[in-house]
Amino acid sequence: MSNSDKTDLGHCLCGAIQFEAAGKPLWVAHCHCHSCRRNTGAVAATFVGLAGKQFTYTAGTPRVFNSSPGVRRSFCGDCGTPLTYQADHHPGEVHVYVSTFDHPEVFPPQLHVYFANAISWLHLDEQLPRHEALSQ
Repeated sequence: MSNSDKTDLGHCLCGAIQFEAAGKPLWVAHCHCHSCRRNTGAVAATFVGLAGKQFTYTAGTPRVFNSSPGVRRSFCGDCGTPLTYQADHHPGEVHVYVSTFDHPEVFPPQLHVYFANAISWLHLDEQLPRHEALSQ
């Protein structure tokens, strides 16, 4: 979303849920909170923050899980892909998991949130070997 006229598309793993996001994001952030890590099974979750009017589902209807008071997380009921985070303490916003976009590379992160909860070994270690896939 490099400018306000751009529309970016995305979908879940199986393609049953599809969406579009229009305009420049409010922010892009890595979240290190325990809830987001558990929801994704990842060491951090990266979100694209959007105003609600910028985000539209174009195919399918996601399921919604109330993960804590005032927090709703949407996901695909078929493949389980986490899609969005919405919270009463962020009224009018929808936070979309960056990797559900067709081109997540256009959303460089701008900040970390709940960094005090980050897993201590989390960093990109440039010294680690690099492989395209794990060997069997």
